[in-house]
Amino acid sequence: MGDILASGTSALLAFQRALATVSHNVANASTPGYSRQRVDLAARPGAGTAQTYVGSGVQVQDLQRLADNLVFARQIDSSGELGRLQQLSSLSDRVDALMSDGATSLSQPWSEFASAIDGVASDPTSRTARSQLLGAAARLVDRFHALDGRLGQLDEDVDQKLAAGVTDVNRLSGEIANLNRDIIAAGANAAPDLQDARDQRIDQLAALVGGSTVAQDDGSVNVFTAGGQALVLGIRAQQLSATPDPYHPERLQLALASPAGAVPLGAGSVAGQLGGLMEFRGNALDPARAGLGRLATAVATQYNATQQAGVDYNGNAGTRMFSLDPPRVAAHASNTGSATLAASVSGIGTLQGADLVLRFDGTAWSATRSDGSSVAMGGSGTAASPFVANGVSIVVSGSAAAGDRFDVSPTTGAAGSLKLALSDPMTIAAAAPLQVAAANTNTGSARAASTQVTNAAAFASFSGATIDFLDSNTYTINGAGPYAYSAGTPIGSGGWSLSLTGTPAAGDSFTLSRTPPRSADNANVRAMAALDQAGVLDGGATSVTAGISQLTAQVGGDARHAQLSLQAQQTIHDQIGAERESVSGVNLDEEAANMLRYQQAYQAAAQVMTTANTVFQSLLAAVRG
Repeated sequence: MGDILASGTSALLAFQRALATVSHNVANASTPGYSRQRVDLAARPGAGTAQTYVGSGVQVQDLQRLADNLVFARQIDSSGELGRLQQLSSLSDRVDALMSDGATSLSQPWSEFASAIDGVASDPTSRTARSQLLGAAARLVDRFHALDGRLGQLDEDVDQKLAAGVTDVNRLSGEIANLNRDIIAAGANAAPDLQDARDQRIDQLAALVGGSTVAQDDGSVNVFTAGGQALVLGIRAQQLSATPDPYHPERLQLALASPAGAVPLGAGSVAGQLGGLMEFRGNALDPARAGLGRLATAVATQYNATQQAGVDYNGNAGTRMFSLDPPRVAAHASNTGSATLAASVSGIGTLQGADLVLRFDGTAWSATRSDGSSVAMGGSGTAASPFVANGVSIVVSGSAAAGDRFDVSPTTGAAGSLKLALSDPMTIAAAAPLQVAAANTNTGSARAASTQVTNAAAFASFSGATIDFLDSNTYTINGAGPYAYSAGTPIGSGGWSLSLTGTPAAGDSFTLSRTPPRSADNANVRAMAALDQAGVLDGGATSVTAGISQLTAQVGGDARHAQLSLQAQQTIHDQIGAERESVSGVNLDEEAANMLRYQQAYQAAAQVMTTANTVFQSLLAAVRG
């Protein structure tokens, strides 16, 4: 009699638990991160001998949380990569839109500037044409400013997103640590819903910073960044922070708290959205801004040199057309010496946009890129012999201490500092500085090619010159000399220079006089008109026009690559999600079948109890009778 009651009671309790679990599954069918649960039943040990053995019913052996740890590991890895690419693609698209849209790109104002120069070349005495050139130059400067400002705003947006992301990371890390504590207290198998909540937060954390997990024997999980730094160790969460960059305190970098102090985290140590932000800044935003500044530097350098080589409408030596701030130099926050560095562009043909880091080891200076790769550097760092690297000259003043570091940004921000230096259209130096007359008696093939002002102060006192060739290799200037002549080498003295083509002969003579005011000469502005296609960057291989196209193409290519990578990763992430659902997701049809099966079993167990009660009542009645 007791065996029947015990078996029936155990069955009622077991199937009640099974029905409750099925109901729990159905109720959470749409709950994000929920893993299906299953009750495993087993026979309770019976009693008796082999001939008289009697079972004692059923018991709940285990409550299974149906989850695949390998699939989950792939899921959080995919979440980290997806988060990284989402940020990288979204922000890269914004840079691409700036550089390629006709309303914001350099192409239109650059084309207008070149056309305006052609207008002055066609009518060098026209005030209207000259005013149009200054207007086009001003619009070009404004576009450089606007682009640099928008890129600078993107940099600030990155900082804001980093700060907000750090807050979310610390919140999630704290919640994971608290859930670890609760799971340890409850026992791992007794807390499937807590494990779901923890996994969901781990996945959210991975989307922010990437990372991996390591399960512990007590049921807790340790969480690490992509670079292996601990974010959660058992019931203790490490604090992530956004700290000022040691070179540029207006920018933020990530750091992780540790007993030894804050440990900076580079882009390689962090994946997820925060890693994507850092990668965007280092691989897309900074190069785009430096490339823009490199173009601005090339424009200022080229056009200033040509403008200063000619004379303006009033006959005065040309002054620079544009002004530009020197390269930025920033000292590391930990520097202890008194040294300061001053940088200037020394060679536009070798100028590169990437930052340089100069380090002093106590004996010598060395230069590297921001990624640590070495950069060749000449000179000794003095005013007489400055350091020269990547087209930048650097002069060191004061005393550096061992370990001192400086960051040199050759072109970053240059576009924002570009200014138009001319305000009077008549100061445009359209004319060549000198008029050259060849003697009628010349017998050689030498012809005047071009003249330039090489020193405005010295040229101010120029009153004319006569060059007489003694032979094809020797000449005098106003009777002074003789001087050696080499074909292709300009002849110059007192702030001016003359270039010849062909070969002079003995007795040939050239007379030079100042170009008078209000001259219709357009030789210098014609030289200026050719600059848009003249090779100036990359050792003379790239013109500014080509440089604009290359920068636009580079930014667009990076954005497209990020977009395609995001699409591919989204497909992978969806596949992993489907795989997880096949293991952990709730199938309502299956749960309905289980509900019916357990309901029937519960009813049968109840009938066993009813039968046991009937037998018991019959037994009592028989005893009473």
